[in-house]
Amino acid sequence: MDQKVYKGHCFCGAVEFTVTGEPDAMGYCHCESCRHWSAGPVNAFTLWKPTAMQITRGAENIDTYNKTPQSSRKWCKTCGGHIYSEHPGWNLIDVFAPILQNFSFQPAIHVHYQESVLRIADGLPKMKDVPKEMGGSGISIAE
Repeated sequence: MDQKVYKGHCFCGAVEFTVTGEPDAMGYCHCESCRHWSAGPVNAFTLWKPTAMQITRGAENIDTYNKTPQSSRKWCKTCGGHIYSEHPGWNLIDVFAPILQNFSFQPAIHVHYQESVLRIADGLPKMKDVPKEMGGSGISIAE
């Protein structure tokens, strides 16, 4: 069975990668850390198993920033473009949805919605933090 392969790259193209298959989850994160890192009011995420990603060019150009032990944020040393984040406690990586070429982003959830600075009335579930199975409270909140 052929799996889909999606290509992505940093802002300048010095770092290129692929992800294979389909993500474990897709959604929007409203936490302060994601908002500041993405420089936007909300972050569109796709969560993948680490084995799904392959750096195909420019691995030596990737640097890491750790604000907390929960996330290792990866970026290009040439352009500063954000590429992905590793979440070792979840055994997942977060590839920023907008940098995946020809990828059909289909969000299913909003996480950390209590921190939202941009309310989005789209009918998707809104979580106070993250689902219980990911170590959160599992509490849903209103749009």
